[in-house]
Amino acid sequence: MSARAADVRHLWMLADPLRPALVGTLRLVLDGRGVSLRYAPSWIAKGFALSEDLPLVDAEHLPAAKDLAAGAVDDARPDRWGERVIRLVERPARLSILEMLWFAGDARFGALGVSSSAERYEPAPRGALATLAEVDAVHALVRRVLVGERVDEASRRLIAPGASMGGARPKALLAMDGAEWVLKFAEDDRPEEPIVEHAAMTLARRAGIDAAETRPVPLARGTAVAVRRFDRSAGTRVHAQSAAVALRAAGAECSYPELAQLLRRRASVARNAHRAQMREVFRRAVFNVLIDNTDDHEKNHVLLAGERGTLRLSPAFDVLPTGHALGYQSMPLGERGAESSIANALSMAEAYWLSKDDALAEARAVARAVDRWRKHFAVAGVPARVIEALVDCIDRPALVDERRSLARGRRQR
Repeated sequence: MSARAADVRHLWMLADPLRPALVGTLRLVLDGRGVSLRYAPSWIAKGFALSEDLPLVDAEHLPAAKDLAAGAVDDARPDRWGERVIRLVERPARLSILEMLWFAGDARFGALGVSSSAERYEPAPRGALATLAEVDAVHALVRRVLVGERVDEASRRLIAPGASMGGARPKALLAMDGAEWVLKFAEDDRPEEPIVEHAAMTLARRAGIDAAETRPVPLARGTAVAVRRFDRSAGTRVHAQSAAVALRAAGAECSYPELAQLLRRRASVARNAHRAQMREVFRRAVFNVLIDNTDDHEKNHVLLAGERGTLRLSPAFDVLPTGHALGYQSMPLGERGAESSIANALSMAEAYWLSKDDALAEARAVARAVDRWRKHFAVAGVPARVIEALVDCIDRPALVDERRSLARGRRQR
């Protein structure tokens, strides 16, 4: 079992990993069910507010509720898979949010780091990333974690608990072609999910969406999908906020229109970049409806920090059909709330800074791409039987009618 738990850790900014900057002190609060942040004087003097609910003042910033860390610090926590790895592999003496923040390690998502020291950046120890030659060894370890088996000390480096911002699917980090990738594995009940995700992500790019690069990775047993990290760039790291944190900090509802409005206020106005960002939010909402991705919750939308406090959408990720045909999205997208329909998205076109005609044109372009989903999935390597199983959700009558009407240029009611 790990050493005695600490009630205080220290937050660092690693935008330039060679020059870490102390952000402040993290403290266990709310009877051990939350983590606060107090900025260091040096960060108040030269830094920036990590999120809108963490202004640059000398005060202890408390979390919004129990079981959270303060503001953007909450996004430095591991996802549900990472927590599972920490419980089994690290076996901390205490399972608090502060432990989860600490054990997420230096490979965590975004540019924040958690250190045992305020004088120098000292993260939880972690070895080198796995390579492509080690993917089968990583897969074997993942399967051991899935059934609750112990992982020996020598193998711990192959499973990184802080790889992504949200999700419970098994994953690891991979060094490939000079970049870092998140390697996502299938679970036994959905063995083809990685290749379906690759197919859906590449289809999203055909629909004009800025989606993260993906690659299928063959395994001795099955296939994994590698997703290129977008929070790393040329040796630097990018500070990131989930839409969950950014919208909560702004006091706004977690919805597509509110996300678009946040970008209207916070995205760069250079060359009308803010309008392009709002248009991208609309395009993603339409694609998620048509591809039956109803797991489009606020942790699956990320905002990356730019210059002078600006924000921009990260490339889309975790985009794939859920296969549940729920009829509603995880976030509201129009006047009819979360109803999964293009008419619903079009009902609030102005919230995305689009005229009705512009919104129709955007939806039509997405619909034309999705209308060819079966052929695209087949070319991407999705087995025929899986494609046929997805027909019941992606090609259910209501969605097909909307899709075909848009593709033929008809107006939605």
